[in-house]
Amino acid sequence: MERALVNLTAATVAFSLLFLLSQSNPPTSPPPTLLLPPPHRGARPSMILPLFPSPKNPSRSFQNTRRHLLKSDSKSSNPNARMRLYDDLLLNGYYTTRLWIGTPPQRFALIVDTGSTVTYVPCATCEQCGRHQDPKFRPESSSTYQSVKCNSDCNCDKSRVQCIYERQYAEMSSSRGVLGEDILSFGNQSELVPQRAVFGCENEETGDLYSQRADGIMGLGRGDLSVVDQLVEKGVISDSFSLCYGGMDIGGGAMVLGGISAPSDMVFTHSDPFRDGNSPYYNIDLKEIHVAGKQLPLDPSIFDEKHGTVLDSGTTYAYLPEAAFVAFKNAIIKELDSLKQIRGPDPNYIDICFSSGSSNVNVSELSKIFPTVELVFGDQKKLLLSPENYLFRHSKVRGSYCLGIFQNEKEPTTLLGGIIVRNTLVTYDREHSKIGFWKTNCSELWERLHRTGGQFPSSSSSGKDNSTVESPTTSAAGGSSRYALPGEIQIGEIRLDMSLSINNSYLKPRINELTDFIAVELEINASQVRLLNFTSEGNSSLVRWAIVPSESSTYISNVTAISIISLLAEHRVKFPVTFGSYKLVQWKVKPNSQQPWRQKHYSTVILSIIIVIIVGLSASAAWVIWRHRQRNINSYKPVHVAVPEQELQPLES
Repeated sequence: MERALVNLTAATVAFSLLFLLSQSNPPTSPPPTLLLPPPHRGARPSMILPLFPSPKNPSRSFQNTRRHLLKSDSKSSNPNARMRLYDDLLLNGYYTTRLWIGTPPQRFALIVDTGSTVTYVPCATCEQCGRHQDPKFRPESSSTYQSVKCNSDCNCDKSRVQCIYERQYAEMSSSRGVLGEDILSFGNQSELVPQRAVFGCENEETGDLYSQRADGIMGLGRGDLSVVDQLVEKGVISDSFSLCYGGMDIGGGAMVLGGISAPSDMVFTHSDPFRDGNSPYYNIDLKEIHVAGKQLPLDPSIFDEKHGTVLDSGTTYAYLPEAAFVAFKNAIIKELDSLKQIRGPDPNYIDICFSSGSSNVNVSELSKIFPTVELVFGDQKKLLLSPENYLFRHSKVRGSYCLGIFQNEKEPTTLLGGIIVRNTLVTYDREHSKIGFWKTNCSELWERLHRTGGQFPSSSSSGKDNSTVESPTTSAAGGSSRYALPGEIQIGEIRLDMSLSINNSYLKPRINELTDFIAVELEINASQVRLLNFTSEGNSSLVRWAIVPSESSTYISNVTAISIISLLAEHRVKFPVTFGSYKLVQWKVKPNSQQPWRQKHYSTVILSIIIVIIVGLSASAAWVIWRHRQRNINSYKPVHVAVPEQELQPLES
């Protein structure tokens, strides 16, 4: 009995230790996406496409839109805007790019969204706007800003002075504001010079738009207010744009506004711009889905219901009609019958999740465990989906993955969100009514574009199996071939030691100017760049900088850190001649100090638990020994056994 009690005590304490250890890295809650809340517990929300109001004069408005799309006077020699993508689809719920508006330019982080048309940012006058990544747009500070006056082609405010816009989304968020016109700049790697364009200046936002970290939306859908349509109408770019989303572990990526020289093995499918009249969405001609080389038993017409098959960069996951989802789910489960199915990370949803059997499985090894999936288009061309294109990481069980494709409830539209095109260059060739797909490492694509002037090699030059995801490899300072960051930590500081070929006395009065210049070149806020110290080294100077998170964030993402380090290490930051030349001597990152209590006191917690276990076991052992001795003293003896005589006590009279 005593031994059982000791075992029970030890087991209880050990269980407590394991529980606390499992909680020492709490899962990150997924960010909200543009989805409706689930209709009942246990069901993933169906994806209803964002709502958009019809213009007051639909026929005139979309006559113009069709004229824009059909014009073919664009030439391949037109410049394009090459822009970097930031953030991560599943960690942040979106990808953003940087856009500068006004004179002087004011910077904004905008969600790239092919399902929206209007590009909008919070206005300085907005009292119902959330706190976002960058300051609100100040029209009065821009010498080139003009409001769009009320006219017959727009919705007007109540006083009929200014044009307004209003957008509502399915997850019940909304954006309202006025339309303005100003200079839009696309970054220092863009061939396209700044252009005047119409955009929205928000006066009110609700829902996820209010709470998100990104400043606003960059609308890439079809429509007169779309940035793409406006640039095409001006004749400054060809009628095309491309997006390339980073992979499961890396994030980031690239975007190109304008035409590119597509790889010879890019897979194209037809996209009908007039399928739904005034719809801003991009549809594709999906006919079949194959799992592990076997075609799902489905009528091809299932992918053509309602809006058909829509490709939407602003949606995180993929959503299939009921029959298609059931067939897909069953095929995946059949292929993975040797893997253990486990509960999903969120008890509110019945996710389909699998344990890979190892906690150290990386993305490049997933294809050895999970089956490949193919999307087959109308012309029998196929797009191969690797596991990262339909899986997401289980946030609570290491080495486990869940299906990122869900049933669209009773909604018959097939919606393919960003997860489907991770590590895939997607070209929206609107001029020729087609969309192209090419598997590549999107995290490296930005550097490849920079080196080749926008020319993409064929997949044969980057490996036959370009579906394999690799970490970005570059030429780092000190001869290192990789910017290796210490795991999936939250970075609180990037420390940079930089040698400048100017002396200390010349640098000292210009240090603030250099700080501002570095912030602009690295595309971060000036408040994030801090001078730690600088010393003289003969005719040169050694400067130590610290890059810290923005005021609206507590950490720097790995994607941003790699971007900053690679820009400096590869001398892609061009200093003014007044500062001479520079060299990145060394760099290091420091984890975020604002950690949860359990992480900050991890060692103390573990030591305390060990002490409790030792004390508990010692106390249990002492109690067992004492009980054993008591039993020996008071145990009964057989009648024939001699016992020591004890002194008789007198009886009380």
